[in-house]
Amino acid sequence: MHRDTRIAFAGYVSQIALLNSLSVDDVKTTKFAVAPNVEQKLEEKIKETSEFLQQINIVPVVQQSGDKVGVTVTRPIASRTNTANGTERNAADPTDTTDEGGYFCKQTNFDHSIRYAKLDAWRHRPEFQTLLRDVILKQQGRDRIMIGFNGTSAAATTNVANNPLLQDVNEGWLFKIEDRAPDRVLDDGALTDGVDKAIYVASEVEVVDGEGSNADTAEADYANLDALAFDALDLLDPWHRSDTDLVVIVGWSLVKDKYLNLLQGASNTATENEAAHRILTLPKQMAGKRAIIVPFFPEDAILITSLDNLSIYWQEETRRRQLLDEPKLDRIANYESVNEDYVVEDYGRCALVKNIKMGKKPA
Repeated sequence: MHRDTRIAFAGYVSQIALLNSLSVDDVKTTKFAVAPNVEQKLEEKIKETSEFLQQINIVPVVQQSGDKVGVTVTRPIASRTNTANGTERNAADPTDTTDEGGYFCKQTNFDHSIRYAKLDAWRHRPEFQTLLRDVILKQQGRDRIMIGFNGTSAAATTNVANNPLLQDVNEGWLFKIEDRAPDRVLDDGALTDGVDKAIYVASEVEVVDGEGSNADTAEADYANLDALAFDALDLLDPWHRSDTDLVVIVGWSLVKDKYLNLLQGASNTATENEAAHRILTLPKQMAGKRAIIVPFFPEDAILITSLDNLSIYWQEETRRRQLLDEPKLDRIANYESVNEDYVVEDYGRCALVKNIKMGKKPA
């Protein structure tokens, strides 16, 4: 490590020690609990790294497990009771859900290392400390989105080579919808036998006579994605279906042919490219709802819900950290963990469509 880098890194370690009311030796030699106010600020910084994370719920909880926090209203409250016959009025909790599973925050490790050579390249940057912090916080945010949409299990030891989308780190939102609310899932069409499941949607690029007819329609389950989304909307509880804050999250491969120019145009500049990795709103609605593309969502799926129906719970005072200088490996390493869970607040407010294939069913 260059001498100037050593000085800059020492300042970084000293700042961490100061913020957590620790000595520098404590930061470098022991695993410590991050101070509550620092923990809260880190969570806020992670949320700020992503437009998507800013629109879902990031919820601190005290206990490792418990009932859902219930940050949304799940059912109507208007009613009437005939008390003349002795029947008492019953005040139901409109934030309650039918999911008895609640939540359970599991430890997630966000360990990382940075080699001396890279730190040397950053040593002249006046924002050295914030650069070192923010590049990691941004990846933590991206990892959370990846787990939320792709997680299927919580392995004792994960394997990123076999699970490049972090499928084995935790159970994500889509997995929980399938596992706990299968009646909210559409994964097979009428043209398949239930073994090799697929839902065929006629390719919308093959419109003829300018009237929206399609040569593939007779050999597909749906004429277009809009028709499929309308069908999926029926999987929601009736009182949610006309909500204006519902969105249709679409796998990018389903619309890449129709909106290829839009998707390419979103990458023309650095600023637009950054936005393309967060939330991209398509110019055409689906089922009368805003259609969006978000990072790491499965390519062949559609999810109808409101973004505030998706939550990440993190357990307060569980963020642990140890920062080490590892000269034998020419790097600095940060060992960090926090307990968290991925929660669907109301299964009645979501519909998941899987195994979508664009085009007609093969003969």
